[in-house]
Amino acid sequence: MRILKSGFGKIITGFLSTARAKWKKIHLFWLAGFLAISILTNSCTSANQAGKETPADLKEQVLQIIRENPQVIIESVQAYQQERQEKIQQAAQAFLQKMRTNPAEIIGDSPVTGAADKKIVLLEFSDFQCPFCAKAQETVKQFMNKHKDKVTLTYKHLPLISIHPQALPAAKAAWAAHQQGKFWEYQEALFAQQNKLGEELYEEIAKNLKLDIAKFNSDRQSNAASIAIQKDLQLAESIGIEGTPFFFLNDQSISGAVELTQMEKALERVIQSLKN
Repeated sequence: MRILKSGFGKIITGFLSTARAKWKKIHLFWLAGFLAISILTNSCTSANQAGKETPADLKEQVLQIIRENPQVIIESVQAYQQERQEKIQQAAQAFLQKMRTNPAEIIGDSPVTGAADKKIVLLEFSDFQCPFCAKAQETVKQFMNKHKDKVTLTYKHLPLISIHPQALPAAKAAWAAHQQGKFWEYQEALFAQQNKLGEELYEEIAKNLKLDIAKFNSDRQSNAASIAIQKDLQLAESIGIEGTPFFFLNDQSISGAVELTQMEKALERVIQSLKN
């Protein structure tokens, strides 16, 4: 865990190392497949006209081209990686500029608590099934109790569905609670009972908070819930965030199960930058 200083390049560094390996593997297969399809398409036309080539011939032709020209695939992968890095850097730069000058635009319809002016915004990307996110909530609570008069807290959903099967259902339940003005109470209950995530808990919390259960169930199963969460996921992906928890305090980024001292130091830098 460490605080990254402001600037889009500093955000990108932590994420691209894992992205490179993943995308290289995926696009190696993709490019080979694309090459195969191109050859098959062109050759099938020739084969129909000449009546000579067979699928076996085409398969061997594709494999031979790949064996003889591996550098083409490698160069294509490298070009793709470079293009993707540039897109992430551009998106991150635009995101940080908005967080410095107009954080309310980033907040959108996400739940907020704390200061109403939204000049200093603590933006949290989190996953309800992530143990590090649950741990970070205690720090966030302490920080907001101390600075709620000048800091606005907002929440963005980043359910890591590949490793946390209950992250998305929990996110939808929290979104449904938000529609009845009870997001923060619902969020706190989810993290407090993280080991019990499931349908029974989602309805139990809703009943304890005296939500309209019919509306709650309808909302969490709606397309609107999926769209809202997907919007948060797309934002995270566009700026290179792949892990949780992840925080921005205006343009100061903080990753991992953050300590209170880290947030305090980030706040000092933000306050100083607003004075300049």
